[in-house]
Amino acid sequence: MNNNIDKKVVKKGLLPYLFIGLIIIGIFFFINVMDRKVNYLTYDEFVNELSNNKITELEITSKTGAYTYEVKGKLKGYDEKETFSARLPLSEEVMKKIVQASDENSFKIEVKPNPESSSFLIILMEVGPIFLVLGLGFWFFSRQMAGNKSSLDFGKSRAKLNEDTNKATFSDVAGLKEEKEELKELIDFLKNPKKFQKLGARIPKGVLLFGPPGTGKTLLAKAVAGEADVPFYFISGSDFVELFVGVGASRVRDMFQQAKRNAPCLIFIDEIDAVGRQRGTGLGGGHDEREQTLNQLLTEMDGFGANEGIIIIAATNRPDVLDPALLRPGRFDRQVTVNLPDVKGREEILGVHARNKKLADGITLANLAKRTPGFSGADLENLLNEAALLAVRRNKDVITMSEIDEATDRVLMGPAKTSHKYSENDRKLVAYHEAGHAVIGLKLKNASDVQKVTIIPRGSAGGYNMMVPTEEKMCSTKSDLLEEVTGLLGGRTAEEITFGEITTGAHNDFEKATKIVRSMVTEYGMSDLGPLQFEQQAGSVFLGRDYNKTQHFSDAVANEIDMEMRKIINECHKKAKEIITKNKDLLKLIAETLLEYETLTKEQIDYLVENGHMPSEEDNDDNYESMSITKLRSIAKEKGIKNYSKLTKSELLKELND
Repeated sequence: MNNNIDKKVVKKGLLPYLFIGLIIIGIFFFINVMDRKVNYLTYDEFVNELSNNKITELEITSKTGAYTYEVKGKLKGYDEKETFSARLPLSEEVMKKIVQASDENSFKIEVKPNPESSSFLIILMEVGPIFLVLGLGFWFFSRQMAGNKSSLDFGKSRAKLNEDTNKATFSDVAGLKEEKEELKELIDFLKNPKKFQKLGARIPKGVLLFGPPGTGKTLLAKAVAGEADVPFYFISGSDFVELFVGVGASRVRDMFQQAKRNAPCLIFIDEIDAVGRQRGTGLGGGHDEREQTLNQLLTEMDGFGANEGIIIIAATNRPDVLDPALLRPGRFDRQVTVNLPDVKGREEILGVHARNKKLADGITLANLAKRTPGFSGADLENLLNEAALLAVRRNKDVITMSEIDEATDRVLMGPAKTSHKYSENDRKLVAYHEAGHAVIGLKLKNASDVQKVTIIPRGSAGGYNMMVPTEEKMCSTKSDLLEEVTGLLGGRTAEEITFGEITTGAHNDFEKATKIVRSMVTEYGMSDLGPLQFEQQAGSVFLGRDYNKTQHFSDAVANEIDMEMRKIINECHKKAKEIITKNKDLLKLIAETLLEYETLTKEQIDYLVENGHMPSEEDNDDNYESMSITKLRSIAKEKGIKNYSKLTKSELLKELND
């Protein structure tokens, strides 16, 4: 079936080129005819023009066996590309008239031999076009075959052999200590399989790596192959699936055949959920091609055939959608969770990515690791790269804390919107809103540390408050969650107390607070409804599985859930009001300082809370970022910067640095 399809594809692809070739040949042969104007004269007309002395040049060609002359030439009044043609009888009388007219009028006569008398020209004229067409056809066919080479290899595996000379090893994988220990057995088996076979131990046939994006699953698989020093085939799950049914299964068979010839070896399948999703969950029936590919993969991993020395490592972000048959013992019988790194893991990852970067004195990787909870390995690499790019833009020789702070903001929220103009009233609203979050964070016992407060807009936020936990925990207590909700409501509460008005600025705070409170009631059993779970943890929807998902509680219980959620939110809102009302002076101090400086770091906030004012400002170029907007405007005035009084702090910093 595939051969017939390939032939049809080649024929359909070749026909347009052949058609174009014929058109080109036609143009080549008739271009002279189309480009010139030829007037055909009768014998009498020719004699008349000859008698009237209108001929300026003449070309005579005799025709063998036709008893005629073919004459071509030009008449007076013709343009450069205009000629005439006529046939004359083969007689001495005609030639005498022509010679006599030439002598009288002195026009040029050229006599050419009959081209038909040359056998070479006859062959060239008759056989040449045939060879030309055949040559063009062969050329187009060769190009078409080269372009459709992949179409003739439908069933071939797309798995590629990693031939990189700089192979990754475990030394290139920072953190992930437990995960590396889990995979060391695979390396020992690939190096010395007899050691395991002696005791009858069966090494896992497949290892599934799952976890959030950017945590290093692909790098971990490469490191296993590098440590074992064995062939490493890699392929994406989407490379198996094609339009035609059966192609994916053929590719799976071919991939395992290649692996058997190079055993022992590793096969790495990235994003295996593209081909390994649960069967029979598609709306209106399954996907035949994907399901046949999955069936073939299941058979190859643990079917009738033996795949000695072949270990499959797969990675996915969605283990919940995989077919249960893939996860049973004998197939992917070892599952390794690759989680986000803890503070120690982040420090090690930063150490790997900081090898080729110059950091300023005083910057320690341990402090950076504490400031970046929730960052994946990819996020940390991006953070240092953004900081290096910013340092280059600012013409600095080393990366300072200023670039790292800006890079952190870029990774979390996006670039600052310095071109957006906000009114003073909007700036004041945002300043008091963010100050409200900061006051709650400073006064609650179990709240997170306030690391940074800014009113510079980024993304969809007019400002934001960066808060990190004092220590990383495996589990959160009810008190921790309640204080987190209270902190999220601090911004709206500050608006109410200060302005007696509320704005739309807290919509993202409400979204986060509602999610936490609903989880407390429906998942964690942290309400008066008792230790019951009414809902499962929300994740990405798998339509085929979740389409007919039913609610496992009554409408009366749903009403009680709503009442419990409202109760918790109201209690947290009440507590936030008490804290901010009690600390109005601190709220005003932070807000007014934010209006001057736009951004406050943890050190500045601590100094401000302790002393009631900011540290004294030094008058030097290296300290612009820590100066107030009033001081910057004073320096801008001295330097002659235009419209300095209307510029924001970010715009002033840009002008002064330039």
